[in-house]
Amino acid sequence: MTDPYSIIRKYYPADNDLRHILLEHSESVARKALAVADSHPELMLDRDFLHTASLLHDVGIFLTDAPGIHCYGAEPYLRHGVLGAQLMRREGLYAVARVCERHTGAGLSAADIDRQHLPLPPGDYLPETLEEQVVCYADKFYSKTHLDRERTVEQVLKSLERFGAEGPARFLGWQERFG
Repeated sequence: MTDPYSIIRKYYPADNDLRHILLEHSESVARKALAVADSHPELMLDRDFLHTASLLHDVGIFLTDAPGIHCYGAEPYLRHGVLGAQLMRREGLYAVARVCERHTGAGLSAADIDRQHLPLPPGDYLPETLEEQVVCYADKFYSKTHLDRERTVEQVLKSLERFGAEGPARFLGWQERFG
């Protein structure tokens, strides 16, 4: 498996605030995802893949315009997943690319994208594999603006409401299965 830290250094060569935010957030997500794997051996999750995908799921943020987290790119932040997926496909990491593009909210359906006029290519971006679901689930507990705290389930649900009713329902299913 590829060293995720070498890929992060490739796209985030400067030791700056943005790289610190990305690493802190992604390492928190990785710890949570691996804790799910440890708590649920019956799911037979791929721990190495969970670790790599957790560390790289947000690799596309530097291309977005989110100055609050030191991102000074040109794209809307909502596109960071599809942008990261493009980068990961160029690296030959197709399974990681799927995690990148499917972790926004609790996943987004083509209907969600159309109904909300989201700036994403048409398609379904719903986590399908267990590993995709676990990384998406773990990611919801950590923001990039409050790196020192883990969100409660209630806070996660509130943050997902803006994407429609399907996201909170999907997350609650994951909470029941993985929590």
